[in-house]
Amino acid sequence: MLLGKRIVSGLKEENMTTGGLWGVVLAGGEGTRVRPLVDRLGGGRCPKQYFAFTGTRSMLQHTLDRIDPLIPMDRVFTVVLPTHLDYVRAQLTDRPADRIVVQPENRETAPGILLPLTHILARDPDPVVAVFPSDHFVLEVDTLLRYIRAAERVLRDHPDHLLLLGVGGDGPEADYGWISPGRLVACADGVEARAVGGFVEKPPPARARRLFVAGALWNTMIVVTRGQTLLEMARRSFPRLYAQFGRIRRAMGTADETAVIRAVYRRMDTVNFSRDLLERHPDRTLVIPMRGVSWSDWGSERRILDTLARTGLRLAGAIPGMAATPSPTLTASL
Repeated sequence: MLLGKRIVSGLKEENMTTGGLWGVVLAGGEGTRVRPLVDRLGGGRCPKQYFAFTGTRSMLQHTLDRIDPLIPMDRVFTVVLPTHLDYVRAQLTDRPADRIVVQPENRETAPGILLPLTHILARDPDPVVAVFPSDHFVLEVDTLLRYIRAAERVLRDHPDHLLLLGVGGDGPEADYGWISPGRLVACADGVEARAVGGFVEKPPPARARRLFVAGALWNTMIVVTRGQTLLEMARRSFPRLYAQFGRIRRAMGTADETAVIRAVYRRMDTVNFSRDLLERHPDRTLVIPMRGVSWSDWGSERRILDTLARTGLRLAGAIPGMAATPSPTLTASL
């Protein structure tokens, strides 16, 4: 389901286009581990992606600003929860309302990617899609975008692969996912794409130290791939969830769309994209090691404060566009 115009009318008015990059921004989490910091800064129960830890814009706004030079905003779909809609309406006023995808419940990252992908596939049968989490800190934005453009070029010669951006760690972080890079597979404009030797999700501290010493990369979860490749990998990895989204795809653009999505989500499995897809298909995944990019996943209070101390940025604390924290129980008019 979409915030704003229903897809049943929107698809009739849109030109069905192919080519060019589409974006998916994941903003459907609750950020419970960071909530104590948000609460101390006056944000109450505001999910972290809608909170401004520094400056005057939220993490979600920064994410969308970051990719604007890369992808036109009418090709970017942001996935949220119904309880987020007050924040969305306050902060995304410059964004097309019919590009906000509201999932009835949070069923983890795989459904969070597949639902906006279904909307994209209704408009472009063979899209190239880039997936961006909304809770990342990136300092060198231009350099990041150069790597994503290089990933697009690598994908032309390796269309059946999924490309991940990895970044060299500055320490043995045990709360991150790690990627062991393998042999060189491709090179585009001096940017390397390497085979994946293996994934390790949140390793014990001793193993994290070994991975760091061995030159393993932090997994940013920024993905570039063909939509059809992603679907095929989903079919192989979690056939039940794939079938559930098949029902949604068949309802897309019909009067039953919203009702079908709600019904399917009530029975939907909780599926993690990294654990249940990436880790099962290292042979179909390439990693691009990024250099010269200061990156952090702001999934914990410690990481946020460490990043701000390292960069010299000041901790602010505000909910952009809102005078006060909204009630945690919101009613969505969908």
